[in-house]
Amino acid sequence: MPSRKIRNTLALALLGLLLERPMHPYEMASTLRERYKDSSFKINPGSLYDTVESLAKHRWIEPVETVREGNRPERTVYAHTELGRQEFVAWLDELVREPVTEYPKFVAAVSYLGALGPERAADALEERARHLAARIDGANTALDDTVGKGAPRLFMIEVEFVRHAWQAELDWARATAAEIRSGSLPWPDHF
Repeated sequence: MPSRKIRNTLALALLGLLLERPMHPYEMASTLRERYKDSSFKINPGSLYDTVESLAKHRWIEPVETVREGNRPERTVYAHTELGRQEFVAWLDELVREPVTEYPKFVAAVSYLGALGPERAADALEERARHLAARIDGANTALDDTVGKGAPRLFMIEVEFVRHAWQAELDWARATAAEIRSGSLPWPDHF
């Protein structure tokens, strides 16, 4: 598989938005936030503009017009190029089809859970469970505010996916904390 010139997932989000219509970067950022995509992609103005610049440099997008509204500064509107559309579809297909090894910090921490000792480990897992439950509630609200009000489910499918992943993690954290508290998860003496 050839190495992709652009691998920043924010670029994936921007390319996805431009399938809908040409947009200027500020509109891209606003649209991503309105659709709760900031839970899937790290969005800040500096990285967004750098990503737009990189996409244009590699000819995946191109400026199509400059607009000015009122006293606001001029804004450059971008659209897909044919190359950009092809790269987006190929990249998306690759990401959906091929699992990659990712290195989540939580998995790294869990691999040394024993170092916390039983009481602290159970406390930490229970606190994580509370945070996960709050995230799940937030995802449910986001889905209710969008899909529940008529937006196509497909536009929020990643929120649905992470909600399920968080639910699985929540179930695991609660069950493991309960095992620690009950003593059914053996704890080595050397910790």
